Amino acid sequence: MGQTMHRDQEGNSMAQHAENPWKIFEETQPIRLYAKNQTVYSQEETAVQFYYLLSGSVKITLSSPDGGEHILRLVAPGELFGEASFFDGKMRVSSARTLEKSEIISVNRPALLQCIALRPQLAMDLMHSLAGTIRLLSAQVDALAFLRADERVERLLHGLADEEGMVRLTHEEIAGLAGLSRVTVTRVLSRLAAQGRIERGYGGLRLHKQPASKEQT
Repeated sequence: MGQTMHRDQEGNSMAQHAENPWKIFEETQPIRLYAKNQTVYSQEETAVQFYYLLSGSVKITLSSPDGGEHILRLVAPGELFGEASFFDGKMRVSSARTLEKSEIISVNRPALLQCIALRPQLAMDLMHSLAGTIRLLSAQVDALAFLRADERVERLLHGLADEEGMVRLTHEEIAGLAGLSRVTVTRVLSRLAAQGRIERGYGGLRLHKQPASKEQT
């Protein structure tokens, strides 16, 4: 079980909420500490709450009957997860597990209604968040259906890179996100490194240039 604590309820201002719409969860809900590789929720369990990641990282995965795993998403601090199944009230179609020590806030229905009563704009913010999740999943389906393996990997890397161009994922994690085998990902990364497009080193990859073609908007 993770430890639970409360964060100081300071700075409850409109400016802070405009910058971070989920600030109200920090101010009203307990924070739970999760260890590395700890399950947050499991596939096929009933969704009675959703989550807000305060610190650390979480991976959202889909498991197949034969034990295979596909990574749907990596959750970064400041993002919600598990909200889709929560709102339709059905069983979860994915699982969530921490990749490192993490601080997570869970929000159930009574708590959500309380937060919306305190800040009505929260309802619209949640709709925007759900729309973003749908857009992300649609982009993944598009990539799986129409992009070659190298295009899929390169688009993924550029989407995950930080401001310094770093992607701190293992080959296995990249493979899970791209829907490819680890062998294929290793081959693609070797080709990109030989072309000078990425630099491989301890702790991850560094991107050197933008992909040749960009997605049209």
